[in-house]
Amino acid sequence: MQKFSAFELFKNSVSHNENWPRMWENPVPKKKYDIIIIGGGGHGLATAYYLAKEHGITNVAVLEKGHLGGGNICRNTTIVRSNYLWDESAHLYEHSMKLWEGLSQDLNYNVMFSQRGVYHLCHTLQDIRDNERLVYANRLNGLDNEMVDAEQLQREIPLLDCSDKTRFPVLGASVQRRAGNARHDAVAWGYARGAAMRGVDLIQNCEVTDMVIENNTIVGVKTKQHGIIKADRVGSVVAGNSGVVAKMAGFELPVESHPLQALVSEPIKPVLDTVVMSNHVHGYMSQSNKGDLVIGAGIDTYTGYGQRGSYSVIEHTVQAIVEMFPEVSRVRMNRQWGGIVDTTPDACPIIGTTPVKGLFINCGWGTGGFKGTPGSGYVFAATLAQGKPHELAEPFSIERFHNGALIDEHGAAAVAH
Repeated sequence: MQKFSAFELFKNSVSHNENWPRMWENPVPKKKYDIIIIGGGGHGLATAYYLAKEHGITNVAVLEKGHLGGGNICRNTTIVRSNYLWDESAHLYEHSMKLWEGLSQDLNYNVMFSQRGVYHLCHTLQDIRDNERLVYANRLNGLDNEMVDAEQLQREIPLLDCSDKTRFPVLGASVQRRAGNARHDAVAWGYARGAAMRGVDLIQNCEVTDMVIENNTIVGVKTKQHGIIKADRVGSVVAGNSGVVAKMAGFELPVESHPLQALVSEPIKPVLDTVVMSNHVHGYMSQSNKGDLVIGAGIDTYTGYGQRGSYSVIEHTVQAIVEMFPEVSRVRMNRQWGGIVDTTPDACPIIGTTPVKGLFINCGWGTGGFKGTPGSGYVFAATLAQGKPHELAEPFSIERFHNGALIDEHGAAAVAH
């Protein structure tokens, strides 16, 4: 596999960029692997990459029912941050943030991670108290987060309406300066290329239809296209389809699958050089490198597996954005899309073992999966390699729903993700 460099760019420019090799092949699957990863999205590809890079395990197959990176990884608003309230979440997402900061160099692939800052707006005195609590908790965990008042906020984000004439006045905000966003499909492609370079088999258009279980131990998976593929261990990283995979293995997960929508505008000149979120008005917006305004909010209230949501959520989201940024009210929306996210009762992921020996699960990331991609892949790779949860993943065991040791990020931080 070719390594990207300034010299390679120059050399290929001479031949009109017609001789670049494929970033990964489409191999025929072997009969047996050490580890099979179900799901070729961001988290699955990251897991495969870190299995090969950190643990030297390359006899690995990633089975994807569609094309690589075709699920939630390419259907989100690409926000990256680590300023979570509870210790367990903060440690996992901060580990992920540190991986993000060196990811392009590590993968030798530009994931376009831009540390432009993420602002959480305060509209009421209670919002200010909640954000101050979050800032202090983050500082105790060694994370960067700070409060800014409305005057400073207006100077830093001229597009935001901080006047006292708004329906929901902006009183201030908390901001994590190290946070930002990245290019979603580049993350998937970078991890896929890195895994393939190290000998991992990436099998596309290979749908898993059943588990092969003997004496409560998984020995392989049954696929629609290639029959039975055996493995010593299997990791399921399929986001909104996690409940379906769990049912194949004979157990249930405390997750619900919901559509999560986002939309982008027509390209316009640079007007917003950061990410602005409001939980109160319920909307967030950033601007991509191509000039599109990238807009999102929350999940649809109904459950389902359709990768499209209802129009009422789009209308609600656009109303929130116009409240905060009235100058963009005449901008046309180009397209919308939806992903299937899996949410848990405490809005935190499930990472670890299952009732079936040798089967491990990584799910429940809800609307916060993208920002956790590197950290999720890193700890899940360690979990699969060692056969027991990584220390950062231990609090996210499925057992917490039995023993009550919940990580209630949902209720405490007043934000889904």
